[in-house]
Amino acid sequence: MVALMFFVVAITSVSFVEAQAPADSPAKDRPVVKIWPAGPPGGLGAVSEAQAAELRKQNVPDRVFHVDDPTLTLYLVDGGDPRPAVVICPGGGYNVLAWAKEGGEVAEWLNSLGVSGAVLTYRVPRRDPDNPHAAPLQDAQRAMRVMRGNAEKWNLDTNRIGMLGFSAGGNLTVMAGLHPNERTYEPMDDLDRLNCRPNFLIPIYPAYLGSADDPHRLNELVKVDKQSPPMFLAVTQDDKDRGIHCALLFAELTKVGVKAELHVYSKGGHGYGLRPSDNPVSTWPARCGDWLRVSGLLPKE
Repeated sequence: MVALMFFVVAITSVSFVEAQAPADSPAKDRPVVKIWPAGPPGGLGAVSEAQAAELRKQNVPDRVFHVDDPTLTLYLVDGGDPRPAVVICPGGGYNVLAWAKEGGEVAEWLNSLGVSGAVLTYRVPRRDPDNPHAAPLQDAQRAMRVMRGNAEKWNLDTNRIGMLGFSAGGNLTVMAGLHPNERTYEPMDDLDRLNCRPNFLIPIYPAYLGSADDPHRLNELVKVDKQSPPMFLAVTQDDKDRGIHCALLFAELTKVGVKAELHVYSKGGHGYGLRPSDNPVSTWPARCGDWLRVSGLLPKE
């Protein structure tokens, strides 16, 4: 009874807002949830009101240049048993969000697998140039708690809620998975008592995993242990040093016995999302679907 009462209190703290996107946006007619009903910790941070106003003018349906009120755009699959779900983190160097290519299109692909999706529109541009993932990590942790706190309402399986991200969003995905016990903000409501650890991670061409001093080493924030989530990674060899970093991360996961799968393609560069090309890297979504299936993360039907 206590747990049930806690759950009801938690979900009532989250408010729904109407989507602000234009009619041709991937978010058309999708419910949008503010993850910080009282506003995010830190406010605008290093972004002035004047800068924010100029950046907002640049926002278009497929690219977002300024976010000060992070949201989840929901792509829920109706019916059946509680669904697995994925929080999706678009990339863009922590300065912009490639919302359509690495957000809405990805949610629709997940829906085709029977998986619910939620696109995280996290704070950009960088609030802290020296620690660009700090504010987005707050948003990612809060997003996971919002998903778990609304699991009954949204028909989600709380033991199968993962995170997928591209480039900077891939970095954010890794940070969220490897630092779930790090308190990045003071609790605001009962939702913040919930576990923010993703059940699985899907970093695609993740950025910023290497050491600034030696590109052939992982940076000090990329520390895995036996409790780290299972991981599927995809990258190309010609994507700067990111192939090396993914290989090193895969090796570290293997050392501690965490299940992982890594696909390194020879050619394809960076920023391709799900979009097809003549390069074999465009088959990564099919391989990821296979991994989700053999890992028991897809719906049974």
